[in-house]
Amino acid sequence: MPSTHLSLHYHLVFSTKNRELLIADSWRQRLHAFLGGALRAIGGVPEIVGGTADHVHALAGLKATHRLADVLREIKASSSKWAHEDIKCAAFQWQDGYGAFTVSASKRDEVKAYIIHQAEHHHKRSFEEEYVELLKKSGVEYDPRYLW
Repeated sequence: MPSTHLSLHYHLVFSTKNRELLIADSWRQRLHAFLGGALRAIGGVPEIVGGTADHVHALAGLKATHRLADVLREIKASSSKWAHEDIKCAAFQWQDGYGAFTVSASKRDEVKAYIIHQAEHHHKRSFEEEYVELLKKSGVEYDPRYLW
């Protein structure tokens, strides 16, 4: 085959340190926009970024040359710096870990809708319940002692 063709989409999930409710309504949309810009700056394609006061979901297209750990480290570091300097939220930190789940092209719209409706999802179930469900649906083995 003379060229390479890829469809690499990831549902990324990460939370604030100790899942503190630090992402205020007043600047949440700006944070989501900043994260989308951070993804673009490293060559990713942010399809949607959303979340609540203690965590973020993003659907992003990445290149084969991207290293997932580097992508997450970069967007978390740059957004933390932004929250400290621009928002003046000195307490802001991201938790070290993250979830990353591959998404087939046929499921991208479903994941986008899921991310858009985060606030409504959390009226019915907690972030913990949501995240464990993502792990189970994706067939990810985990030790509950190390989730929170």
